[in-house]
Amino acid sequence: MKLIISSESPRARKRQRLTNSGMKTGIRFCLCIFFLLRIGQAQKLPPDYIPQTKFNSGQDIVPSFDGWLRNPDGTFTMVFGYLNRNYKEELALPAGPDNKVEPGGMVDRGQPTWFLPRRHAWVFQVKVPADWGQKELVWSITAHGRTEKAYATLQMEQEIIPRLIMSRGNLSPGLDNPNKPPSISITPVPTPTPGSPVSLTALVTDDGLPKPRAPKVATVIEPGKPLAQTNSAEGRPRIGLNVTWAEYRGPAKVIFDTSGPILITDGKATTIARFSQPGTYVLRATANDGELSTTSDVTIAVPAN
Repeated sequence: MKLIISSESPRARKRQRLTNSGMKTGIRFCLCIFFLLRIGQAQKLPPDYIPQTKFNSGQDIVPSFDGWLRNPDGTFTMVFGYLNRNYKEELALPAGPDNKVEPGGMVDRGQPTWFLPRRHAWVFQVKVPADWGQKELVWSITAHGRTEKAYATLQMEQEIIPRLIMSRGNLSPGLDNPNKPPSISITPVPTPTPGSPVSLTALVTDDGLPKPRAPKVATVIEPGKPLAQTNSAEGRPRIGLNVTWAEYRGPAKVIFDTSGPILITDGKATTIARFSQPGTYVLRATANDGELSTTSDVTIAVPAN
């Protein structure tokens, strides 16, 4: 019997084992990648599949049931929103066969008829009687040849509270927050003509909460030291009490001089709107104090020239 004595040290043999183990792991990894690629080639996607594509136009509108409210008189309020799949196209769908709420004798239950791009939650509400029970309220929208529906029922897990809508889904810091939502009203609007500018004025009052954040002091970094990670969300300034305008109903697009928030000055916010076509329009003004918001609608009839 021969006795084989290795000249390698225990440390050298350990390094060799680790090297061999690393090589085996690398081989296994390469084999996994190879088989995954082969599987991907075998499972071909349909020819009309377009991943992560953003469509500016041509897409449909999906209504959504965004919860229900319990009213003090025992009735209930169904709350709806929608997703316009288009990133740019705005669609006009008057109340009727292509934009209806059922059941009931009236398909027009105050739903929007002008649809802005992308997602808009808690847009309109429909009150139902106290004996509604297990019935469904259905909002149907047909756009670009496709019909989508939202089914509203009184399921317990879908009950919401008004503050959820006021805070746009953000209940923090909670119901014990002393902040009250702003109040808003719209002054009478003069009768416009197509193409001519008309002034819109919203009157807003608020309790002054939340208080504006103090400006964040810039961190001084000594030369040669790396910049530490900071939480930029905490120092994000609030823009203050403001109003935004949007079209809610109408036969054609309304052009606002100011597309973003308008800061309140002397208790009011003013902008200019232009109507390209005659018809009946509903414009919505939203007052926001940085945490809570309130809306007010105004109906404007634009006569033909």
